[in-house]
Amino acid sequence: MWIFLALVIVPIIEIALFIEVGGWIGLWPTIGIVILTAMIGTLLLRQQGFAALADLQGRLSEGRDPRSALAHGALILVAGIVLLTPGFFTDAVGFLLLIPPVRSALIQAIGSRVQVQANMHMNMHAESRPDRSTIDGEYVDITPPEEQETPGNSGWTKPAGDIKPPQ
Repeated sequence: MWIFLALVIVPIIEIALFIEVGGWIGLWPTIGIVILTAMIGTLLLRQQGFAALADLQGRLSEGRDPRSALAHGALILVAGIVLLTPGFFTDAVGFLLLIPPVRSALIQAIGSRVQVQANMHMNMHAESRPDRSTIDGEYVDITPPEEQETPGNSGWTKPAGDIKPPQ
């Protein structure tokens, strides 16, 4: 029901604002403002999107909780969508979502109603170990000789001794 109302109310608000602003400043300045806000929004979106991605990568590489960075990234994505939608109301909403304290307040408000589960898995390769050391070791093959495969015999071909010439 909420989505339906938003799909009806938001375009009505945008049309009303276009009529009002266009009546005050004229057609071409109104179109110019819409194009200018889309360009500025795209630049800000790109800058903050890369910053959010870097924050997410940093949190993941350090093994910290990525939920906050993911939530900020999702709201930046929503900001980009509404900024690219022509209109003054959607531009205002998009620019508000690009302000980090506004995003944090919105995440705090929504976060009290949303339950999130996190499942983290750490992969401990030598390059991800804190001391960056490699563990060295030795091994001995204890497979009995009768169970060891002949080198070069993949099982798809016959050994050279089993090949008979055509008659």
